[in-house]
Amino acid sequence: MKSPPRLAVVMDPIDEIKYAKDTSLAMLLAAQDRGWPLLYLEQKDVWLRDGVAMGRTRPLTVFRNPEHWFELGPAREERLGDIDVLLMRKDPPFDTEYIYTTYILERAELQGTLVVNRPQGLRDMNEKVFTAWFPQCCAPTLITRNMVDMKAFLAEHGKIVCKPLYGMGGRGIFAIDQGDKNTSVVLETLTEYGERYAIAQRYIPDIVTTGDSRILIIDGEAVPYALARIPDSSDNRGNLAAGATGVGRPLNDRDRWLASQIGPTLADRGMLFVGIDVIGGFVTEINVTSPTGVRELDKQFDLDIASLLMNAIEKRLP
Repeated sequence: MKSPPRLAVVMDPIDEIKYAKDTSLAMLLAAQDRGWPLLYLEQKDVWLRDGVAMGRTRPLTVFRNPEHWFELGPAREERLGDIDVLLMRKDPPFDTEYIYTTYILERAELQGTLVVNRPQGLRDMNEKVFTAWFPQCCAPTLITRNMVDMKAFLAEHGKIVCKPLYGMGGRGIFAIDQGDKNTSVVLETLTEYGERYAIAQRYIPDIVTTGDSRILIIDGEAVPYALARIPDSSDNRGNLAAGATGVGRPLNDRDRWLASQIGPTLADRGMLFVGIDVIGGFVTEINVTSPTGVRELDKQFDLDIASLLMNAIEKRLP
């Protein structure tokens, strides 16, 4: 009888996750339910030796218990290429250390491991910039280091949202109105006085009423429900990490059209689990690093989204 695939995860410290909301934990529980042995690594536990991707893995057992959700076994060194599946679930910031990690994981991929999401895609598909590949799905967007051009973009649209290209969880996001006296200092901060690229998008007022909806796409196909993240009345940001409230809703026709435009490209490039963010029918980000929202949708609609991902992974295994 063929032995079950071993699944490893590279993630942030598992003892610091939020049990009720963590999507990586949902994935690990779904894999364990299938009898797949689990292995745990953090970013510091992977390296290259003579071109071979290596890892200091620890056997992992997960539990549906908010007081005790994991146990780790003793560490051992092994070739990452000998592991069947590796989930890259390290949160941004997308910095040089993150990029170096994708190089290591790409060597593991070349040596036989199915890495989800694919390392090359993680490098190529910046979550803000990759929207440029689908302009038909997006509101007016400017990516530049030039503060004069950003001010002209603001004058054109009256109100814009500006953010850095490397962050997550609502960090560093500013909504700016025409005439705001803080405009110069915001743009100076985001671009480091013209030395760093930032993104500006036309402000979409639907964020206040219908929120920022996360649509999950698994191997090119959209999960039939979205998680609308409604900002707190004192905040502009539709991020759960910034205090927004998550309200599930069925996909509408526009959602399905957006997923049909973007999903096939993601699947073709080995991106098996992606979240697209939609405000007022426009895509604002394409999240490929560590998208979340699974636990909230599972709870509200009695779903098992992580099992759908495991099905997709099984189809990709040799």
